[in-house]
Amino acid sequence: MTCLLEVQNLQAWYGRIQVLDGVELRVEEGQVVSLMGRNGMGKSTTIGAICALVEQRAGSITFARQSILELPAYQIARAGIGLVPEGRRVFANLSVRENLSAAATRGPWDLHRVYKLFPRLAERAPQSGATLSGGEQQMLVIGRALMTNPRLLILDEATEGLAPVIRQEIWSSIRQLKQEGMAILLVDKTLRELLDIADNCFILEKGATIWSGAPDHLTADVADAFLGV
Repeated sequence: MTCLLEVQNLQAWYGRIQVLDGVELRVEEGQVVSLMGRNGMGKSTTIGAICALVEQRAGSITFARQSILELPAYQIARAGIGLVPEGRRVFANLSVRENLSAAATRGPWDLHRVYKLFPRLAERAPQSGATLSGGEQQMLVIGRALMTNPRLLILDEATEGLAPVIRQEIWSSIRQLKQEGMAILLVDKTLRELLDIADNCFILEKGATIWSGAPDHLTADVADAFLGV
């Protein structure tokens, strides 16, 4: 496989406080990778650092064989990284269709394809983002990221706070994206689903990568020690 994203010795700070100190991870083309760890161990900060949402950072971040460490967030998005951030940040006053169209770039992902992945969005197309349920808003944010036609999709807690039936719809869509060859970096608290879909896993502890490997190599001892399960 060809390496799409490689992070080496990633460090990051909030002011004078260092929150990342040695994050290592890689995502191959077409691979689903889970970024795991207990709360407060640096998962969301790692994603923020990759996408230039954390200003103070050092180390190496390479995407599609090009260094992106010094690029601003908008150039990283243009390079082909689509981010679904934690917290379902829809454009509340825009319609579903306008939310999706606002992010559109040329490529295979268009309105028709997003509506096929999430039929609920087609039904809600004229409604404003503010009127959608939490699950529908999450589908909308994922669809909006796909409309940028990314080479890598990053999902930060995409199922958090959703009803079980909606969570399963989101996981089903992620499995479909995997089948279609989308490279995906996942952060989620639902360990069973993560291990079921991931090709590779990286575990963070206190802002550093302390374990990596295939899901079937993740022992109960490692899970107990670093994931709190």
